[in-house]
Amino acid sequence: MTRKLIIKIHLILAAFMAPAFILVAISGGLYLMGKKGSASTEVISVPAGVMLDFKSPTLDADVKKFLADQGHDVKFQYIKNRGNVIQTRPTSRTYYQLEIKEGVMTAVKRKPDFTAAAMELHKGHGPVAFKWYQKFVALALFFVVLSGFWLGLASKVLRKQSVIVSAAGLIVFLALIFL
Repeated sequence: MTRKLIIKIHLILAAFMAPAFILVAISGGLYLMGKKGSASTEVISVPAGVMLDFKSPTLDADVKKFLADQGHDVKFQYIKNRGNVIQTRPTSRTYYQLEIKEGVMTAVKRKPDFTAAAMELHKGHGPVAFKWYQKFVALALFFVVLSGFWLGLASKVLRKQSVIVSAAGLIVFLALIFL
């Protein structure tokens, strides 16, 4: 691979990933500032005696039927099961949470605001296609970082600066981890 081709791929991937980086920077920054967003909550009435088996192999269909019977138009891609609590996913948009506590099932509909939805995307709780996009971005980021470092080392003009700045970054990174 020629230097010119590596630079071109590096720049194309960096530009392509810019929206993902902006989302991560905004959602991560807001989270660190304590602004995690919120979700509006609507309690769903569960008829007496109705109980879903969260271990059922037909849980997806059971949840869809239960919610449809309660008058909710349900669209979800999969269910996150935590034993006594299940959530429809993605949670970056309107989702449902069902919980069994002391033999009683409760259900709520949650609609996250923009900040909470961004946090959910950041954490990988978005639509399945978006999760694949995030995996691609992770691999592309790895290439962009390594190619940028290699391009800096391969340039006589940039070599010393690349080594100094990379070493400084590594020292700060390690120091902050172990403080």
